[in-house]
Amino acid sequence: MSLPLLTASLFTPSSHIPENEVVGYSFFYSTFALLGAAIFFLFERHNVPKRWRVNLTVAGLICLIASVSYFYMQAMYVGQGVSPTRFRYTDWLFTVPLMCTQFYLLVRPAGAPTGSLWRLVFGGLWMIGCGFFGENTELNKTIIWGLISTLGYLVVLYEVWFGPLAKAVDRSTDRDVVRAFTYLSYFVLLGWAIYPMGYMTLPFNVFATLHLDRNLVYNFGDVINKVGFGLVVYVMARKSAARKATARRARQRELVVE
Repeated sequence: MSLPLLTASLFTPSSHIPENEVVGYSFFYSTFALLGAAIFFLFERHNVPKRWRVNLTVAGLICLIASVSYFYMQAMYVGQGVSPTRFRYTDWLFTVPLMCTQFYLLVRPAGAPTGSLWRLVFGGLWMIGCGFFGENTELNKTIIWGLISTLGYLVVLYEVWFGPLAKAVDRSTDRDVVRAFTYLSYFVLLGWAIYPMGYMTLPFNVFATLHLDRNLVYNFGDVINKVGFGLVVYVMARKSAARKATARRARQRELVVE
């Protein structure tokens, strides 16, 4: 589908979805939320200590890539009534490894091994790749691919909670880094659980009685996890800057007293 056709589909009234259809509108909300977060993080990177700027840049890139993807996905869903599964996995193929690198970047000064970075990236790619095959194959093979995909997720969980990265963060003396790492770890453990929920709607229609659409689960999951990841980094970076400013003012007062 060409860009002009997508744009026309996006801004032309369509009969593919009813006026009050929640899933269709959730694509718009997700696009605006992700684009706004991307602009915010990229502009704010100059207002945090240098130690945190790469992390905030990565957070901005994650949201920017996702917002561009959602621009296309909402045109497909709203304009043509097509479920944009392939675009969604293309987005995740880039953004999930970037989210995994946040853990390595946080604890790199504390001696995080490069091998952990590659294992995180490999686990993320494995998870997304196998999930894609699961959503695009026969229903009787969907569960098999889902289980295989879970192996990649377990690799990421191990590296974050029990592997060398977890040990490196224990050695860190920066309380803000430790808190950021901990909060992001819970995002991976709890926030990423939203995606298996969406995947489960495919083979067994588990949430049919709740009228819960797979795209709705994925849309809100993307906003919560991608924007949430960035907000954790930003808040901890600002706290780090405030703590350093307080310490600097205290030293200046001590010099004046002397």
